[in-house]
Amino acid sequence: MSGSNPFLILASASPRRVSLLGQIGITPDEICPADIDETPTKSEIPRNHALRLAREKAQTIYDIKSKTKAARPSHGCVILAADTVVGVGRRILPKAETAEQAEMCLKLMSGRGHRVFTGVAVIDAEGKIRSRVVETRLTMKSLSQPELTNYLESGEWSGKAGGYGIQGYAECFISKLTGSYSNVVGLPVYETRHLLMNLGFSI
Repeated sequence: MSGSNPFLILASASPRRVSLLGQIGITPDEICPADIDETPTKSEIPRNHALRLAREKAQTIYDIKSKTKAARPSHGCVILAADTVVGVGRRILPKAETAEQAEMCLKLMSGRGHRVFTGVAVIDAEGKIRSRVVETRLTMKSLSQPELTNYLESGEWSGKAGGYGIQGYAECFISKLTGSYSNVVGLPVYETRHLLMNLGFSI
Protein backbone atom coordinates (compact mmCIF):
# COMPACT_ATOMS: atom_id res chain seq x y z
CA MET A 1 0.00 0.00 0.00
CA SER A 2 1.22 3.48 -0.81
CA GLY A 3 2.50 5.53 2.10
CA SER A 4 0.19 8.35 1.05
CA ASN A 5 -2.89 6.20 1.52
CA PRO A 6 -5.11 6.72 4.56
CA PHE A 7 -4.56 4.52 7.61
CA LEU A 8 -6.79 1.47 7.05
CA ILE A 9 -8.46 -0.51 9.82
CA LEU A 10 -10.14 -3.76 8.77
CA ALA A 11 -13.02 -4.59 11.11
CA SER A 12 -12.74 -8.31 10.41
CA ALA A 13 -10.50 -11.21 11.39
CA SER A 14 -11.22 -13.07 8.13
CA PRO A 15 -8.00 -14.17 6.42
CA ARG A 16 -10.00 -14.44 3.19
CA ARG A 17 -10.80 -10.72 3.28
CA VAL A 18 -7.17 -9.87 3.97
CA SER A 19 -6.16 -12.01 0.98
CA LEU A 20 -8.75 -10.41 -1.30
CA LEU A 21 -7.56 -6.93 -0.32
CA GLY A 22 -4.04 -8.07 -1.10
CA GLN A 23 -5.12 -8.88 -4.64
CA ILE A 24 -5.67 -5.15 -5.23
CA GLY A 25 -2.48 -4.15 -3.44
CA ILE A 26 -4.06 -3.14 -0.13
CA THR A 27 -2.73 -4.29 3.24
CA PRO A 28 -4.68 -3.20 6.33
CA ASP A 29 -2.62 -1.19 8.81
CA GLU A 30 -4.62 -2.69 11.64
CA ILE A 31 -7.05 -5.59 12.03
CA CYS A 32 -9.70 -4.99 14.65
CA PRO A 33 -12.67 -7.40 14.52
CA ALA A 34 -16.02 -5.96 15.58
CA ASP A 35 -17.88 -7.93 18.23
CA ILE A 36 -21.57 -7.33 17.58
CA ASP A 37 -24.83 -9.26 17.89
CA GLU A 38 -25.42 -10.80 14.47
CA THR A 39 -28.93 -12.07 15.21
CA PRO A 40 -31.33 -11.14 12.39
CA THR A 41 -34.14 -8.80 13.33
CA LYS A 42 -37.75 -9.88 12.90
CA SER A 43 -38.68 -10.27 9.22
CA GLU A 44 -35.19 -9.09 8.11
CA ILE A 45 -34.30 -10.30 4.62
CA PRO A 46 -30.77 -11.49 3.68
CA ARG A 47 -29.82 -8.37 1.66
CA ASN A 48 -30.79 -5.97 4.44
CA HIS A 49 -29.16 -8.16 7.08
CA ALA A 50 -25.79 -8.16 5.30
CA LEU A 51 -25.82 -4.40 4.82
CA ARG A 52 -26.92 -3.65 8.38
CA LEU A 53 -24.23 -5.83 9.92
CA ALA A 54 -21.48 -4.32 7.75
CA ARG A 55 -22.53 -0.81 8.75
CA GLU A 56 -22.83 -1.74 12.43
CA LYS A 57 -19.39 -3.37 12.44
CA ALA A 58 -17.79 -0.31 10.87
CA GLN A 59 -19.62 2.05 13.23
CA THR A 60 -18.69 -0.03 16.28
CA ILE A 61 -14.97 0.14 15.53
CA TYR A 62 -15.22 3.84 14.63
CA ASP A 63 -16.87 4.58 17.99
CA ILE A 64 -14.15 2.65 19.82
CA LYS A 65 -11.23 4.13 17.91
CA SER A 66 -12.53 7.70 17.91
CA LYS A 67 -12.08 7.77 21.69
CA THR A 68 -8.30 7.50 21.31
CA LYS A 69 -6.02 9.95 19.53
CA ALA A 70 -3.87 7.06 18.28
CA ALA A 71 -6.74 5.86 16.11
CA ARG A 72 -6.83 9.10 14.11
CA PRO A 73 -3.45 9.49 12.37
CA SER A 74 -2.63 12.84 10.82
CA HIS A 75 -3.02 11.39 7.32
CA GLY A 76 -6.54 10.18 7.98
CA CYS A 77 -8.15 6.94 9.04
CA VAL A 78 -10.58 4.68 7.20
CA ILE A 79 -12.45 1.72 8.66
CA LEU A 80 -13.57 -1.07 6.35
CA ALA A 81 -16.13 -3.68 7.39
CA ALA A 82 -18.02 -6.43 5.58
CA ASP A 83 -20.52 -9.16 6.29
CA THR A 84 -21.49 -12.07 4.05
CA VAL A 85 -24.91 -13.68 4.21
CA VAL A 86 -26.32 -16.69 2.37
CA GLY A 87 -30.02 -16.62 1.63
CA VAL A 88 -32.55 -19.08 0.28
CA GLY A 89 -35.56 -17.01 -0.62
CA ARG A 90 -36.17 -14.74 2.37
CA ARG A 91 -34.46 -17.16 4.73
CA ILE A 92 -31.09 -16.25 6.22
CA LEU A 93 -28.82 -19.27 6.63
CA PRO A 94 -26.55 -19.35 9.69
CA LYS A 95 -22.78 -19.36 9.86
CA ALA A 96 -22.44 -23.07 10.56
CA GLU A 97 -20.94 -23.83 13.96
CA THR A 98 -21.88 -27.53 14.06
CA ALA A 99 -22.01 -30.33 11.52
CA GLU A 100 -25.75 -30.48 12.06
CA GLN A 101 -26.14 -26.82 11.07
CA ALA A 102 -23.96 -27.31 8.01
CA GLU A 103 -25.95 -30.38 6.97
CA MET A 104 -29.22 -28.47 7.31
CA CYS A 105 -27.91 -25.66 5.11
CA LEU A 106 -26.49 -27.95 2.45
CA LYS A 107 -29.65 -30.04 2.23
CA LEU A 108 -31.67 -26.85 1.86
CA MET A 109 -29.49 -25.62 -1.02
CA SER A 110 -29.00 -28.99 -2.69
CA GLY A 111 -30.47 -29.00 -6.20
CA ARG A 112 -31.67 -25.42 -6.08
CA GLY A 113 -30.59 -21.80 -6.28
CA HIS A 114 -29.42 -19.54 -3.48
CA ARG A 115 -27.96 -16.07 -3.18
CA VAL A 116 -24.92 -14.66 -1.44
CA PHE A 117 -24.99 -11.07 -0.25
CA THR A 118 -22.00 -9.14 1.08
CA GLY A 119 -22.50 -5.79 2.69
CA VAL A 120 -19.44 -3.51 2.55
CA ALA A 121 -19.12 -0.35 4.61
CA VAL A 122 -16.39 2.26 5.01
CA ILE A 123 -16.16 5.15 7.46
CA ASP A 124 -13.75 8.03 6.99
CA ALA A 125 -11.98 10.08 9.67
CA GLU A 126 -14.93 12.48 9.90
CA GLY A 127 -17.38 9.66 10.57
CA LYS A 128 -19.09 9.67 7.19
CA ILE A 129 -20.22 6.18 6.24
CA ARG A 130 -20.56 4.83 2.73
CA SER A 131 -21.90 1.36 2.01
CA ARG A 132 -23.29 -0.98 -0.58
CA VAL A 133 -24.46 -4.57 -0.87
CA VAL A 134 -23.46 -6.97 -3.63
CA GLU A 135 -25.47 -10.02 -4.71
CA THR A 136 -24.29 -13.21 -6.40
CA ARG A 137 -26.69 -15.91 -7.57
CA LEU A 138 -25.64 -19.54 -7.43
CA THR A 139 -27.06 -22.97 -8.13
CA MET A 140 -25.89 -26.03 -6.19
CA LYS A 141 -26.04 -29.50 -7.72
CA SER A 142 -28.13 -32.17 -6.05
CA LEU A 143 -25.85 -33.64 -3.43
CA SER A 144 -25.67 -37.39 -2.94
CA GLN A 145 -25.46 -38.72 0.58
CA PRO A 146 -21.79 -39.76 0.15
CA GLU A 147 -20.92 -36.27 -1.12
CA LEU A 148 -22.68 -34.67 1.82
CA THR A 149 -21.09 -37.01 4.34
CA ASN A 150 -17.58 -36.54 2.93
CA TYR A 151 -17.92 -32.77 2.94
CA LEU A 152 -19.18 -32.68 6.50
CA GLU A 153 -16.25 -34.88 7.58
CA SER A 154 -13.81 -32.44 5.93
CA GLY A 155 -14.68 -29.70 8.40
CA GLU A 156 -14.42 -27.05 5.66
CA TRP A 157 -17.91 -25.83 6.56
CA SER A 158 -16.92 -24.59 10.02
CA GLY A 159 -17.80 -20.93 10.54
CA LYS A 160 -18.90 -20.49 6.92
CA ALA A 161 -22.13 -18.71 6.03
CA GLY A 162 -24.49 -21.31 4.63
CA GLY A 163 -22.18 -24.14 5.67
CA TYR A 164 -19.75 -24.00 2.76
CA GLY A 165 -16.82 -22.05 1.39
CA ILE A 166 -16.64 -21.73 -2.39
CA GLN A 167 -12.86 -21.34 -2.28
CA GLY A 168 -12.55 -24.94 -1.09
CA TYR A 169 -13.79 -28.35 -2.18
CA ALA A 170 -17.41 -27.13 -2.25
CA GLU A 171 -16.71 -25.21 -5.44
CA CYS A 172 -17.31 -28.47 -7.31
CA PHE A 173 -20.89 -28.45 -5.97
CA ILE A 174 -21.70 -25.14 -7.67
CA SER A 175 -23.11 -25.70 -11.15
CA LYS A 176 -23.83 -22.04 -11.92
CA LEU A 177 -22.65 -18.67 -10.63
CA THR A 178 -23.91 -15.30 -11.80
CA GLY A 179 -22.14 -12.22 -10.43
CA SER A 180 -19.01 -11.67 -8.37
CA TYR A 181 -16.97 -14.70 -7.32
CA SER A 182 -15.00 -12.70 -4.75
CA ASN A 183 -18.30 -11.64 -3.22
CA VAL A 184 -19.00 -15.29 -2.38
CA VAL A 185 -15.53 -15.66 -0.87
CA GLY A 186 -16.29 -12.73 1.44
CA LEU A 187 -15.41 -9.37 -0.14
CA PRO A 188 -16.52 -8.06 -3.56
CA VAL A 189 -13.23 -6.75 -4.90
CA TYR A 190 -14.62 -4.47 -7.62
CA GLU A 191 -16.99 -2.58 -5.33
CA THR A 192 -14.53 -2.45 -2.44
CA ARG A 193 -11.85 -0.99 -4.70
CA HIS A 194 -14.13 1.83 -5.78
CA LEU A 195 -15.24 2.59 -2.22
CA LEU A 196 -11.59 2.91 -1.15
CA MET A 197 -10.55 4.93 -4.19
CA ASN A 198 -13.33 7.42 -3.43
CA LEU A 199 -11.69 7.90 -0.04
CA GLY A 200 -8.30 8.72 -1.51
CA PHE A 201 -6.64 5.33 -1.85
CA SER A 202 -4.18 4.92 -4.70
CA ILE A 203 -4.85 1.45 -6.11
